[in-house]
Amino acid sequence: MYFRSRVVALVLAALVAIVTVAFLSLLPDSTATVMTVAALLSFASTYLLVYVAFEFLVMREISEIYNVLNKMRKKDFSFIEDYENHNSNNPLKRINQEIFKYGINRNKEIEDLKKLEAFRREFLADVSHELKTPVFAAQGFVHTLLDGAADDKKIRKKFLKRAARSLDNLDALIQDLLTLSQIETGEIKMHFEHFNIVTIAEEVIDQLEVKAEKKNLKLKFDADYSNPIFVHADADRIYRVITNLVSNSIKYTMEGSIHIGFEVKSEKVQVYVKDTGVGIPPEHLNRIFERFFRVEKSRSKEMGGTGLGLAIVKHILEAHNTKVSVISTVGKGSTFSFKLPIGQSAEEMEEELEEERLGLESLEEETL
Repeated sequence: MYFRSRVVALVLAALVAIVTVAFLSLLPDSTATVMTVAALLSFASTYLLVYVAFEFLVMREISEIYNVLNKMRKKDFSFIEDYENHNSNNPLKRINQEIFKYGINRNKEIEDLKKLEAFRREFLADVSHELKTPVFAAQGFVHTLLDGAADDKKIRKKFLKRAARSLDNLDALIQDLLTLSQIETGEIKMHFEHFNIVTIAEEVIDQLEVKAEKKNLKLKFDADYSNPIFVHADADRIYRVITNLVSNSIKYTMEGSIHIGFEVKSEKVQVYVKDTGVGIPPEHLNRIFERFFRVEKSRSKEMGGTGLGLAIVKHILEAHNTKVSVISTVGKGSTFSFKLPIGQSAEEMEEELEEERLGLESLEEETL
């Protein structure tokens, strides 16, 4: 690089010196001494100016660009740590900065792809494991019957029930996977409407009350909600959210109670499901909404479920531009909560429409 800068400077300095001598030779008073001095001065000054400018303003930046490109080819992104984000009037430096930015973005893409690949492998392993469990169970029962157990009426009925239960679990798993996939790809659209969320919660309690009573658990509201509480959301999806949260609480609560409650504040309605269950260790709180994640896999298998309930809750609420929060203490219980915008009753909407109609009529009269 040093040699190239010197050659360029020598060539340009020689050309300037030749032009200078040629110009002075046209003047009548020019002597050989004057032209020699002028040639030497122009040569020296041009050489120094071109060499310094070329070396420090051009060649250095070009060399830096080559270094960055070589590192990127070798997948070495250590240069990112030296990147300084500042504006410069030097076009070559700006090009260098753009390459730096490209390197940063490229490195980020590589890291994201690595994370996605790891997630894909883990997800495929989890799906394979979850699918094999009910399939192998049903397969075992059916083959046992085919091997001769079908001749015994009691055993036949017992094994068929177990096979049917395994296939039901398989169907539930597939349906949950489809639901998650459809929400993520946008195939399931949210249909927002104004509805009384207390009524939705009552339906959930009616559906799961028997399941809770089998474990001697009390499932109820935490207070008397005789007055309706209206929210603006997708009623069917919010019903699914509350159902999944309550089912999860029943699954991990050995004794005590599960309460559903509401709190209205600052144009939002906070919905929460509180239980007296086993609780969640702090190190697992950030992962419980991942697909198939189980705090205690062996116990979770015994308790049933697809391992996708909380993941579905998360995705549905994200589609509502909100999120689910959890506060938990091991051995004391957990509280899951989320917020929804306050809605309007049918009467309030009619009054609002009437006010808008009257406002339009008065505006038309003023215009006339």
